[in-house]
Amino acid sequence: MEQIIRALLVMGGGVGALLIYFFGSNWILDLSLRDGRTRDGQYISREKIRERIRPWLFVGPALLILTMYLIYPAIQTIILSFYDKNSQNFIGLDNYTWAFNNADFRQAIFNNLLWLIIVPTMSTIFGLIIATLADSVRWGNIAKSLIFMPMAISFVGASVIWKFVYDYRGPDAAQIGIVNAIVSFFGGTPQAWITIPFWNNIFLMFILIWIQTGFAMVLLSAALRGVPESTIEAAKIDGANGFAIFMRILIPQITSTILVVWTTITIVVLKVFDIVFAMTNGQWNTEVVANMMYRWMFRSGDFGRGSMLAVVIMIAVVPIMIWNIRRFQQEEALK
Repeated sequence: MEQIIRALLVMGGGVGALLIYFFGSNWILDLSLRDGRTRDGQYISREKIRERIRPWLFVGPALLILTMYLIYPAIQTIILSFYDKNSQNFIGLDNYTWAFNNADFRQAIFNNLLWLIIVPTMSTIFGLIIATLADSVRWGNIAKSLIFMPMAISFVGASVIWKFVYDYRGPDAAQIGIVNAIVSFFGGTPQAWITIPFWNNIFLMFILIWIQTGFAMVLLSAALRGVPESTIEAAKIDGANGFAIFMRILIPQITSTILVVWTTITIVVLKVFDIVFAMTNGQWNTEVVANMMYRWMFRSGDFGRGSMLAVVIMIAVVPIMIWNIRRFQQEEALK
């Protein structure tokens, strides 16, 4: 009860502070401004001055918080990547040199590339196929709801579920894992699937594909509904079959949405940590850069190498973000 009361007080205090800031800043703005002139000597009324200043009253706190909790930590992380374990001695590029000569880091980079190639591609393809098929049946909305449901589960929660799917109880024990139960039913040999090098990465990717397919399906389904029916009807009259309509009519008209879905999932994949940490903790050649960063930063206490690995992830994310922003600006310019 004490925690609930404390939470309510914090929420009430936060809302109260925002209201005081909103009304107080506007009141001060109205009292303090007077008519004036620009540098060119042109007359400008105080109403116009208010219009120019007022947006910054709302954007300013957000920029301040963004600087404190995002920009400053990013700059500090870059600086720490050039220091030793205890962040006391400047060692230049030694941490980066160590990384590129380290077999675990190379394995993590290789695994991240696999995740980047497979997960966004398969999630987008499955989402597009399901969105197309679900719209053609009466119970499509029920199917969409079931497929979207994994999005409500945390990555750790999903990993726990899939641990039971891949569970292995030994060669002579009864198998409770779905995969091994099916293998045993058909006369195969049960395996500890997440310990098999290379393939275990694929098995871990299934978890994220299972989660992100629902996200892709929802966005792509909305985009497909936006395709004019007249275009589809005209294609049918011209003799186009379902596959031709899908490939030559639907996909070209929702290309921008497909790119948005793909890039969004790509950014999620670059930061993947929870699934690997909960399933294997990077063992059996499943290491990824984010999990490696966690181990060096919080388990080994090496702030230099941990920061360096964080910088590597940031460098990988930034080009995709820049490309996505530029593409969005180009689309806005065409409207």
